Amino acid sequence: MLFAVISDVHSNFDALDAVLKDIGRKKIIDIFFLGDSVGYGPDPNECVEMLSETCQILLAGNHDWGVLGLTNISYFNEYARFTIEWTRKVLTEKNKNMLESFPLKKEFNDMLFVHSTPKEPEEWHYLFTLWDAEINFRYFDNKLCFLGHSHQPFIIERVPSGELVTYRGKTRMKDGSRYIVNAGSVGQPRDGDPRACYVIVEDKDIQINRVPYDIETVQNKMRKKNLPDLLVERLSEGR
Repeated sequence: MLFAVISDVHSNFDALDAVLKDIGRKKIIDIFFLGDSVGYGPDPNECVEMLSETCQILLAGNHDWGVLGLTNISYFNEYARFTIEWTRKVLTEKNKNMLESFPLKKEFNDMLFVHSTPKEPEEWHYLFTLWDAEINFRYFDNKLCFLGHSHQPFIIERVPSGELVTYRGKTRMKDGSRYIVNAGSVGQPRDGDPRACYVIVEDKDIQINRVPYDIETVQNKMRKKNLPDLLVERLSEGR
């Protein structure tokens, strides 16, 4: 078993390209995407097209649904709403149709893939705390659940006794344990590390990976397209 899990690209093609090249250097063929291909960044069409060409699983996130009009964007903050409305104007019809084909969750080989949470995935809940994890472990039976949405990478293990253990870098899967894995964000990290983030699973090992990319180039693109300054600045701060 060898595959990569990526999430929350958010129209950041340079970060996506860096991650895909890193995955390629590791000779990984299977790539599973957890949603939010668009929003915030300057290159929505390029990201949707590249993800469609390279990923075996393609999910939709809340920003994708926002662009498609499937989620009411009034709940987004003003910056997210601005970029959703901007993305609606620049996204091609072909790529809109592509986004419409992405499901909210998918099961495969004793694994569940979802953008937000196993519990009510269409409601876009966040999983931040161990209590959130405890609730969500009740909503799937698979050994592994991969998710994104919060842009916070982590691995939570539920041991057979019911205890929850959190890992921030790497762990080896154990018989009888079950796992929730947040793949972090390729294009919009928010854990204080501005490098692109994704997850590799190799045999029984789960590892969170970071990849540097040219943030300044992306910021210049965003300025040229008159995207909000706050979104430009926070890319280099990882927040």
